[in-house]
Amino acid sequence: MERIGFLSFGHWGPGQGSRTRTAGEALLQGIELAVAAEELGVDGAFFRVHHFARQQASPFPLLSAIAARTSRIEIGTGVIDMRYENALYMAEEAAAADLISGGRLQLGISRGSPEPARQGASAFGYAPDPGETDADMARRHTALFRKAVSGAGVAEADPRYAGGATGLLPVQPQSPGLAERIWWGAGSRKTAVWAAEQGMNLMSSTLLTEDTGVPFHELQAEQIRLFRDAWAAAGHRREPRISVSRSVLPIVDAEDSRYFAGSALRDSRDQVGIIDGLTARFGKSYVGEPDRLAEELAADSAVQAADTLLLTVPNQLGVEFNAKLLGTVARHIAPALGWGPSRS
Repeated sequence: MERIGFLSFGHWGPGQGSRTRTAGEALLQGIELAVAAEELGVDGAFFRVHHFARQQASPFPLLSAIAARTSRIEIGTGVIDMRYENALYMAEEAAAADLISGGRLQLGISRGSPEPARQGASAFGYAPDPGETDADMARRHTALFRKAVSGAGVAEADPRYAGGATGLLPVQPQSPGLAERIWWGAGSRKTAVWAAEQGMNLMSSTLLTEDTGVPFHELQAEQIRLFRDAWAAAGHRREPRISVSRSVLPIVDAEDSRYFAGSALRDSRDQVGIIDGLTARFGKSYVGEPDRLAEELAADSAVQAADTLLLTVPNQLGVEFNAKLLGTVARHIAPALGWGPSRS
């Protein structure tokens, strides 16, 4: 385990016990938690992107603000739903955020998951072409986005206003190296293989939209193995990055116990359900004393197969609580996985 980071879903609302009651608080607390995480030696600050919900939505202003307040920590998404994106505008925003950060952007994207709005992407102005599925449209947007961040020309120059230039113009700005820091959020073994063939890093979460009957971590470890095999077969020259997400909730005091002790038994096993008509397997939560969690995570075959572990945080409990949670993981759990804090 080379890196650990946090993954925030950016929930906000006036529910009982919420310390993140407004969208403004969710954004400002996201910045402060990233600053605190960097001070702890944590390696990454990642944010989930959802639309039509009381969660983080437009990530680039938030990531840019974090970039301006920090100097080392990676900043990223997990993940952006590409059905909703204008690929060229997103390429401009991503490059700007990456330049502000000095090349620390790690951008997770995917074909998307169920959203509160029916045909929400259509409200944004995007609908599949004839014969396309939503997944096809997301991959079409992804292809154009990756082409744009790679510096390829995407629009015909008008010599009258382009200094006499002809041919295709790239979007500006460009941020060198960003194209190699794009991750695909793969929900199955098949999509992981596709991501490897495309040359994108792999971002795998606590949900896979398939079930073979084996424990979640074993199915996810198989997904990672197939990704690595496909990457090697494709002949890519660089080494890929691979992340997995886990809900890790250490109990070290009465406050932790009040929030999580009741879920320790309920969430300590895999669950199987239906998403978009497909059988899906959900990974368990890790809840309990730090020493026991360290042992359980060390036995998690997918955690061992990845280079990056993203910890989903209960962001509505506020910055102080989540900084404490991350500190507990950094001091008492992650070292057992081979991780050490980064200070440079």
